[in-house]
Amino acid sequence: MNNPLNHSIDSINIPLERDLFLRTLIRELSGTLQDVVGLEEASGFISVVGGRMGRQLNQDYKSALVVSHLSHQQVADVLVDLKRRIKGDFYVIEQNDEKIVFGNRACPFGEKVLGRPAMCMMTSNIFGTVTADNLGYAKVELQETIARGAPGCGVVIYLKPTAESEDAEGREYFRGIEEETFQH
Repeated sequence: MNNPLNHSIDSINIPLERDLFLRTLIRELSGTLQDVVGLEEASGFISVVGGRMGRQLNQDYKSALVVSHLSHQQVADVLVDLKRRIKGDFYVIEQNDEKIVFGNRACPFGEKVLGRPAMCMMTSNIFGTVTADNLGYAKVELQETIARGAPGCGVVIYLKPTAESEDAEGREYFRGIEEETFQH
């Protein structure tokens, strides 16, 4: 039996599908955390999730590439690729033995990231975890972010503890250490 009410509900124009629903869910969860426990604590909670995702993604890429460790160039390529696959638009601006500098024109969370800088810990932790596991060390500095109102993101991954990296704000990651250290 065809229910006319269900048919009319099925045909209304509501901008709702799985991707938008999940991005909204993450936005509201991070916003609630920011409001309840503060930005720093909310960033910490999201960092735990980002670290776990980073370990899984790192393993997925290494398995797909059939390597035990990614090279310096592969790390940069993998980070750009993983963001591309989730609708980010990251690109390498500069790359040398001491750092990799990324730009980004589009956040995977879209407009849902605005005003939710804690969500940027996903990028920091995934980038830091993948880089440190393969190259031994990473310090990720989020120089500017769409979440804080910038037109794009600027992310620097320092590959060695140096005077430049010591002056940078960000999170440090080390190979084989599950928890990252936050430094201002």
